[in-house]
Amino acid sequence: MSTPLIRMKALEDVLSRTPRFSEAPSNKISEYFGANVFNEDAMRMFLTEDAWYAVRQAVEHGTRIERKLADQVASGMKEWASTKGATHYTHWFQPLTGLSAEKHDAFFEPIGGGRSIEKFDGSMLVQQEPDASSFPSGGIRNTFEARGYTAWDPSSPAFVIGRTLCIPTIFISYTGEALDYKMPLLRAIRAVDEAATAVCQYFDKDVTKVISTLGWEQEYFLIDKALYFARPDILMTGRALFGHIPAKGQQLEDHYFGSIPDRARAFMREFETEALMLGIPVKTRHNEVAPNQFECAPVFEEMNLAVDHNVLLMDIMEKVAHRHDFRVLLHEKPYAGVNGSGKHNNWSLATNTGRNLLKPAKTPKENLQFLTFFVNTIAAIHRNAGVLRASIASAGNDHRLGANEAPPAIISAFIGEYLSELLDGLEKNIKGAMTPDRKTELKLDIGRIPPVMLDNTDRNRTSPFAFTGNKFEFRAVGSSANCAGPMTVLNTIVAAQLRTFKKQVDALIDKGTKKDEAILRVIRDLIASSKAIRFEGNGYGDEWVKEAEKRGLANVKDTPRALDAWTAKEAVDLFAEMGVLSPVETEARHEIELHSYTLKIQIESRVVGDLAQNHIVPVAVTYQNRLIENVRGLREVLGAEKAKKATATQLRLIEEISEHIGAVIGMVNDMIEARKKANALDDARDKAIAYCDTVKPYLDRIRYHADKLELLVDDELWPLPKMREVLFTR
Repeated sequence: MSTPLIRMKALEDVLSRTPRFSEAPSNKISEYFGANVFNEDAMRMFLTEDAWYAVRQAVEHGTRIERKLADQVASGMKEWASTKGATHYTHWFQPLTGLSAEKHDAFFEPIGGGRSIEKFDGSMLVQQEPDASSFPSGGIRNTFEARGYTAWDPSSPAFVIGRTLCIPTIFISYTGEALDYKMPLLRAIRAVDEAATAVCQYFDKDVTKVISTLGWEQEYFLIDKALYFARPDILMTGRALFGHIPAKGQQLEDHYFGSIPDRARAFMREFETEALMLGIPVKTRHNEVAPNQFECAPVFEEMNLAVDHNVLLMDIMEKVAHRHDFRVLLHEKPYAGVNGSGKHNNWSLATNTGRNLLKPAKTPKENLQFLTFFVNTIAAIHRNAGVLRASIASAGNDHRLGANEAPPAIISAFIGEYLSELLDGLEKNIKGAMTPDRKTELKLDIGRIPPVMLDNTDRNRTSPFAFTGNKFEFRAVGSSANCAGPMTVLNTIVAAQLRTFKKQVDALIDKGTKKDEAILRVIRDLIASSKAIRFEGNGYGDEWVKEAEKRGLANVKDTPRALDAWTAKEAVDLFAEMGVLSPVETEARHEIELHSYTLKIQIESRVVGDLAQNHIVPVAVTYQNRLIENVRGLREVLGAEKAKKATATQLRLIEEISEHIGAVIGMVNDMIEARKKANALDDARDKAIAYCDTVKPYLDRIRYHADKLELLVDDELWPLPKMREVLFTR
């Protein structure tokens, strides 16, 4: 079948689809929520009291589970999983590929004589040994050093998918370095817990634990599988590398929050049901701005669990999409000319006494606690903007950052007019020496801190880090990202800032300053020193770029250079001092991210070259030959003189097509040469920058000429489904 016929067949397949609705186990979500999770209710039913208590102690206090009790947990977990039809188990982990990984083993042990038993003990639960050499390690593991370990994370409950018991685990090398996202995240969660709890003691002695919370918002595109397989670029890279922008895109804003198409709604219902049975509290669904773009969001959770749930949900979405003849596109910018997709990370801190530390309160005393954590978070962002920018850097996110649907590459914080005025007012009182009179004024000021209301200001969609009433929303995270990356960085820098804050306050108290006065004094210093990071205006405007430069804020627009922040001495020392990443682990992550960027641009470059030379140029030449034959025919019929006027349009088309064909072929050859030179470089950073600066620009240049050919060539000949078909065919 010719390529144009494949395109037409793909469109016919899409139009023939009917929604495939599947029923949930019950009309009441509460009756099946968490049904496939080894949660507290299941543990109480299938574990001994000692085993249950050991797991709770491990979750709440990090205590080690003894081998005898681990055997009891494994036995109960297997029995529970068997009631769900499970025949296999796997250690479910998150290597630095950005995806989850799993190796399945059966509950099966031969005992001789042609007989076997079902077996799953504590050693199988607690630890497995997958091959570590084939996962990204940044030089920590060599090919001949294959050993790595997965180790059970009791704080994230096991779950059953299909017939497999999945056990969330960390993934470490034989020498103990973290090779995954979860281990550093757990360390960062512990660091911010310890630092925040210590600061909370100023205000409430009953606080013994602070929990990081996360609520993510997952944006994605849907594409019919027939169109997906008819577009090799989308199949191979997750985005359309060719395709002229259609006359109608999102400019009418008629898709946003509109009626959800039946097929999309059927898909949503099924993946939401599976997610809810796995304990993922998905609550919200809606159309997003771009055609065939959607969003789902859960209720916020403890951060480690929320990250696991997001990774799990992305996998569920892709599996369910297959059953509905869809494919899910999680790329940050699948299509030019319409909005890309992000994953807003809503972050906060909560105490074990039930208080959200970033929620304003009714009394001045409680608001002093709110201001303490609020201002320290802003100060942490200001001091560590570079590494926070690095945490959301990727080849996909480079297309999105700075566009109208995403914040710029400049890290800034939006807090709203009301809080800005409040902080400015507090800052002004710090001027001058601390005289006895000033101390009295400070003490009185604490009582004069006004109530801070929820939703006291509008939301700023252009800010990468915005306060939204009782949490901060990190809006710059890409849709395909593992939330653990940016959340590890955010928790670490806030923990470090809180440690510094406490030292400064304690030093003032030791010198005789009253506690509340000391707290407010340090807060005021922080307000003044971090003021440059606060911005209330339009982050998309050119004026902000100029203003940010005046303020000394960095504007790093591409991934390879943004990743340099990982190797800055202050960042390496910070992560090491906080016990989150050793210098070796930090260096490895830098190397892995650079390598990933290079490979993604390399793949896109190869796909562009292949499609241009083997699909687009041949079709353009075919159509050009038709035009040439048409001109010859007219000349034969009308004669050379009369045919001049009649063939003027065709000749113009022939010439224009020739120019674009020549440009495409020439640029593809130049791109290949640039790629060869980049591949010859040994240093990972040099290679990534070479791909960024010398290879990547050809992708848009070649696309420009190919998209012009799309407008000139007969629609019946064009080999690839066009953007109007991909975006609007459901």
